[in-house]
Amino acid sequence: MAMASMHISLPTLTPPNLRRLNRYCFQAQKRSPVIAMASSYKEIATSGVKVTEGEGNLPKVVLTGSNGSEADVYLFGGCVTSWKVPNGKDLLFVRPDAVFNGKKPISGGVPHCFPQFGPGPMQQHGFARNLDWSIVDSENVQGDPVLTLELKDGPYSRAMWDFSFQALYKITLQTKSLSTELVIKNTDSKPFSFSTALHTYFSASAQAASVKGLKGRKTLNKDPDPKNPLEGKEERDAVTFPGFVDCVYLDAPNELHLDNGLGDIISIKSTNWSDAVLWNPYLTMEACYKDFVCVENAQIGNVQLEPGNSWTATQHLSIN
Repeated sequence: MAMASMHISLPTLTPPNLRRLNRYCFQAQKRSPVIAMASSYKEIATSGVKVTEGEGNLPKVVLTGSNGSEADVYLFGGCVTSWKVPNGKDLLFVRPDAVFNGKKPISGGVPHCFPQFGPGPMQQHGFARNLDWSIVDSENVQGDPVLTLELKDGPYSRAMWDFSFQALYKITLQTKSLSTELVIKNTDSKPFSFSTALHTYFSASAQAASVKGLKGRKTLNKDPDPKNPLEGKEERDAVTFPGFVDCVYLDAPNELHLDNGLGDIISIKSTNWSDAVLWNPYLTMEACYKDFVCVENAQIGNVQLEPGNSWTATQHLSIN
């Protein structure tokens, strides 16, 4: 793949209707909450939706489908950490060094990058993965549990990014699929811009895994110098993970296929996620790099939002 050096600047951040079948109150922005589980969530009575204590005593929502599928969602970071199909196989991966302390982002599953992807003026990947999200809605649609979380601005976010916003994250679990919808709304009186991604970790045999659907796409390869990515064009039908991989694919197609090297083909469909990122840390994370690959839906460039306007993107993961 012929390449030329290209300097890329991450977006300059101009510091960004649900049916209320069940309404709850869990205040976000508290970085180390003390949770009275029984009283905080006693109103939740949706079939297939259960709030319990997870690792580190953090609140976790367990979604259970009528056909045996299951997903775990931590309110800290609004992070899906597990997606099990009916045979019990978990298709997501949480790193063994993941910390569940309500302070450090959860390393694994489907972390949020918002309102900044990667490094930039604020901390790496923004603040959405460092905050508690609130449950605002749950329902059960013909045996499929649906959960909606919300994140709003507060003192912690405004210290980095002084804007008022609302993020809504809807998670739907079906027999062989996990779908998400992310809505970012500008609730401020002035416009803002942001970048974002879902940093999805998939269980995999990294040496045997491959991704199809990216041939012909423009690439920004961050190996060997992440500050000066190499611009190129993907020429492979199936992109593999033979070593360290950190590559952005611009204008990615709305469907990719991941062969996880463990006998599964996972379809990754999306709308309005303009880009994709492949990542595997290789020997920089020697304890676990062989056991996962990241295939991320991303919006690398700035999204500009005027007051009152919203941006919506969806992701649909499925297995045959």
